[in-house]
Amino acid sequence: MTRPTSRRTVLTAALAAGAGAVASAGPASAAVSRTSSSPAAASLVDNRFWTTYTDWRSGSRAGTRAVAGRRAGLEIAAPLGRTDYADPHTGTTSSWEYATWTSPVHRSDVPATEVIASWNAHTPEGTWIQTELRGRYSDGTDTPWYVMGRWASADTDIRRTSVDDQTDGKSTVWTDTFSVDDAASGLRLVSYRLRLTLYRTPGTRLTPTVHRIGAMASDVPDRFTVPATTPGVVRELAVPRYSQNVHVGQYPEYDNGGEAWCSPTSSQMIIEYWGRRPTAEDLAWVKPGLDDPQVCHAARYTFDYQYDGCGNWPFNAAYASTYKDMSAAVTRLDSLAGLEKLVDAGIPVITSQSFLKGELTGAGYGTSGHLMTVIGFTADGDIIANDPASPDNDAVRHVYARREWENIWLRTKRYDANGAVRSGTGGVCYVYWPASPSARQRRVLRSLGLA
Repeated sequence: MTRPTSRRTVLTAALAAGAGAVASAGPASAAVSRTSSSPAAASLVDNRFWTTYTDWRSGSRAGTRAVAGRRAGLEIAAPLGRTDYADPHTGTTSSWEYATWTSPVHRSDVPATEVIASWNAHTPEGTWIQTELRGRYSDGTDTPWYVMGRWASADTDIRRTSVDDQTDGKSTVWTDTFSVDDAASGLRLVSYRLRLTLYRTPGTRLTPTVHRIGAMASDVPDRFTVPATTPGVVRELAVPRYSQNVHVGQYPEYDNGGEAWCSPTSSQMIIEYWGRRPTAEDLAWVKPGLDDPQVCHAARYTFDYQYDGCGNWPFNAAYASTYKDMSAAVTRLDSLAGLEKLVDAGIPVITSQSFLKGELTGAGYGTSGHLMTVIGFTADGDIIANDPASPDNDAVRHVYARREWENIWLRTKRYDANGAVRSGTGGVCYVYWPASPSARQRRVLRSLGLA
């Protein structure tokens, strides 16, 4: 994972060079190099999500209420007051009523160098939400309240945005990821709370509804290579195929256009795998005659106006959850075993990786960050992926060598084309699934800390 400004520079240079297939805009998160001071733990990842009625009744509520029903949630009950928000991306200042919910303290099973929050919410016009994180370090001190995202499903009330320049000298928020600045020092985040602030137009009865909030905490040790795993699953899921390159030059105001839309294109594939898609009314804003207008729609509604891109990981998960009865989370997986469990249960996964041209046989391109959709495994254990960095929809399905693919996905360090050491994502992925999964799917999701 490179810093956002660096990733943008690398991406622009790659596009200008036109080397092979497009170098896709991938992970928004960006962390400095990490070094583990102790051997790798049995698990490198801790997930904690609040989603049930009991969850919403826990913690501290100030003007919010837990809502029961088929799908529990959190809503505004009686606003605490009004506040002004100066939107840096529109230049306008508006007044909003607000209410809050703060989670109980969660002590992570994995003292963490990185934390990524994600959420599922419904924000009707005239509403929006803010997610914050405050943690406690292993030295007994606390972080400030860090903003992890200001989000609305639309872009008319506020412009959804990450917040730059958040640091306390010990940690920094890189777009969507909290990161300890000097992991080699041994400092870790041992616990955290999340705070939701729900906003609405003053004098109305409108409310956002939050169905899920949580975070993935991890301490993945620095590694250029990971151990090889033994194949365990043979299955291929029938996931729709979309190419981001079909959209080259379209809507350049959203992350330079389709050449950078690997994340929303991947998200759209899985949303449609689960039988959801935008309506004709949703797509009325798209220019007539464009192929796959739903991909343009996904780009617009995942766009982070501060990051200036569509690769904000939690914003993609939040977009997926705007479709009826969909759940979504950002997490890390320890190995290909977890990925195989999900696919075997019928759940495709969007993975984040970066690699040089030649490191992934058959890709035909190199990238500083790219998202693709894993849809299956061959009899030899190789990865079947819908790779949006393909010339057209028919070319999207790829089979990638297992050993090459698992290494570029799970490593945290790599060399760039100039021989400089860069960061890798260490197994980051998005997981989308129906709010009422099958019993088998629920068991697999629960085993990974997602349900």
